[in-house]
Amino acid sequence: MPSNRITHRTADGVRIPGTWRHVFIRNGEHYFLTDLFIYADGLIDCWDLVTIEEFEEKLRTGWVATSLPEGGEASAHELAEWKFSEPQSVRTPELMLAEVRDTIDQLNGRPDSTDRCLAAVDVFLADRTEENRAAARDAFLAIPTPQRRYALADMDRKDEPLRVLVAGPGGQTYKAVDPPVTQEIYDRALAYFEERARWRAERPPRVPADGPVAPHAPAVQLYQSPAGKPVDDPGRLGLRNDYPAPIMLGEVSYPSVAHAYWALSAAQPEDRSAIATAETASAARNLATGVPRREGWEHVRTAVMTRLLRAKYDQHPELAEILLATDDATVLYDDLQSAFWGDNAGRGRNWAGRLLEHVRSELHIQRAEIPGL
Repeated sequence: MPSNRITHRTADGVRIPGTWRHVFIRNGEHYFLTDLFIYADGLIDCWDLVTIEEFEEKLRTGWVATSLPEGGEASAHELAEWKFSEPQSVRTPELMLAEVRDTIDQLNGRPDSTDRCLAAVDVFLADRTEENRAAARDAFLAIPTPQRRYALADMDRKDEPLRVLVAGPGGQTYKAVDPPVTQEIYDRALAYFEERARWRAERPPRVPADGPVAPHAPAVQLYQSPAGKPVDDPGRLGLRNDYPAPIMLGEVSYPSVAHAYWALSAAQPEDRSAIATAETASAARNLATGVPRREGWEHVRTAVMTRLLRAKYDQHPELAEILLATDDATVLYDDLQSAFWGDNAGRGRNWAGRLLEHVRSELHIQRAEIPGL
């Protein structure tokens, strides 16, 4: 599966990574060359978003076509139309299904069929029973055929040592052109794997220099909702900027981060005062929308918001604990009035969520006691 074909879809504000490949879809008697999208959550888009079990049925019925008839009519993205002449398909339904399952594993960072095969081979090499060899052979044959040659990442010998090892002395590999495995051929395969084991043992472990590249905690969605009044246990509602958690900036008190942000955006002092005392955060926004903005506000607004968030969580430790409890989760912040601050089901830039993650990191560093910081 081509790893450089990157795509995604958004579900409930969460970005689901995926990839794609070409397939033929048979609709009626016509064949369409189109894109098959495969996503990390196990859903597949073949003109309809389906589960892996439903996709298997699409393959079985020929909706996703792996056999192409002589003279069948086909088209591609309204670019061209043609009829098949001596068509040769290189995929069976079983093979395509296995490749898609591997792709889902790869998108999730889980062992795919190749990884499972190599793990079974390690078990056999550590304890060379025929039972373990049979398990390794089954795992090897579960690798989609076109991918087997890449299993050892050896472009010179391909999968030859692997198919010999799992066949065993006197056995036959899955390739009909291969001769029966003699003891000499088998011993060479064993020597190959012994040398490979030494090389792997001597190779320094490959670990990320700076930790994981993605959060391990599930994404947190901060849905837009009426702020209301402060409560004893606001939960994640307390992380929203319009939640009524007063903050002091110098000698001025603001009812919420949102009040402070919109007040500071106004050019005139009298407008700032009116916005700061608005009854609700929504009213503060509405007032700010109708008055002149500070010149260059767009250049400083993220820095202003960062300082306001620091003030909020410094002055409200109970809310800081709620933010810290999100661990390293991606924070998705809904703001239907702003595609800049809100994620909005993947259509916005989510700056409010990103700055919450930044301030959360600053709260963590206060507890980490890193010298010099």
